[in-house]
Amino acid sequence: MADHDKNLLDSLVRKRVCLVSAVSALTAKALKLAQAISGIDMDTLRLELEIGRNAPSAQLVQELHESRENAARMQAAHGDCLEEIAAAEEEVADVDRQIAAARQGGGGYT
Repeated sequence: MADHDKNLLDSLVRKRVCLVSAVSALTAKALKLAQAISGIDMDTLRLELEIGRNAPSAQLVQELHESRENAARMQAAHGDCLEEIAAAEEEVADVDRQIAAARQGGGGYT
């Protein structure tokens, strides 16, 4: 393997490692958001049950409204994170194709 091809392959492997690290970080973020959503859903359910058991107070109704708004924000953030993961995974796949081409001697593919 020529030095140029070896340098290209080394560069691509380093790029892949960085991208996989980014995917891992995004996945951790998505899991934290999913946990937050679950917690908010439990709080929303608690508020709904409390309102159902008693006459709804203005405070409980306000808390329920805020909980639902918070859930919507978290769900949007989670959706955005999932899109980021998909894009990063596509970048990894692209680098994988570049690595395969470099190993086959098509080192000019970058």
